[in-house]
Amino acid sequence: MKIGEASRLSGCHIETIRYYERVGILSPTARSESGYRCYADHHIQQLRFILHARELGFSLDDIRELLSLKEQPDLSCQAVDSITDKHLHGIRNRIRHLESLARELRRISASCSGGHIAECRILEALGKH
Repeated sequence: MKIGEASRLSGCHIETIRYYERVGILSPTARSESGYRCYADHHIQQLRFILHARELGFSLDDIRELLSLKEQPDLSCQAVDSITDKHLHGIRNRIRHLESLARELRRISASCSGGHIAECRILEALGKH
């Protein structure tokens, strides 16, 4: 199938498909005599895998490694667990950071008197940090 059909079936934008192939995340495709990329069902499955992993926040490097591990079904899944645990740790750290940012914004926002810009405590607080 051509790239437009692969895009439709996978839910992945055409330019993104080309990018994934260029950076080596999507396995290479065959080319037709006229130079069009020819995608197979396994490419659609790879694209869906990549999209889901991206939705979960995995980096492209992690996805590349996960796809490589997926091709070695007899290996222990310890490497997959390790990648996932590292990613989960990063998410938890970002959540803590975002919660801290939210607390700070609530504190700054609570100082707002609703007056004029000249007396705006939010702008004052942002300028002091």
